[in-house]
Amino acid sequence: MKVYRQGAKGALLDEYEKAITELKNVIAPISDEDLATVADPLTADENCRSIQTILSHVVSAAYSYTIYIMHHYGYQMVRPEETFHTTVKEYIRDLTEAFHFTETVFRDIKDSELEEFEQEKKIATSWGQVYDIEQIMEHAIVHILRHRRQIERYRDIICNNQPA
Repeated sequence: MKVYRQGAKGALLDEYEKAITELKNVIAPISDEDLATVADPLTADENCRSIQTILSHVVSAAYSYTIYIMHHYGYQMVRPEETFHTTVKEYIRDLTEAFHFTETVFRDIKDSELEEFEQEKKIATSWGQVYDIEQIMEHAIVHILRHRRQIERYRDIICNNQPA
């Protein structure tokens, strides 16, 4: 039986963990050879050429969202460098560790701190969006879901020789 975390914070963490678990389930059967195969040679986005580049981006972003929250509370931490692995197993490990990092940071956050209506108390991101903690975590969840979908498509292109 599934154990649910409590409150709004718990719901965000449960949904984030679910999205990451679904992504790990999608990538688990992908061969290490197919991992680095270029599925979209025409894209201008270097993060979206292969399953490998997508996963490196996703792991890096997972840490970034949490580090934005840490900065919001005054902690200074540098975002880890994007790392490219040669095995799916390494990405599964990284996704698990990124979630545990997020879970650790959320231990001291109260439900009452998730929503912020004053613009000057929100988190400004490097891509120009401004979020409160709840919004940045909702973005983090959807980010995983969008890239999971993209990987499913790439997997079909690479493994089943379907057209892009």
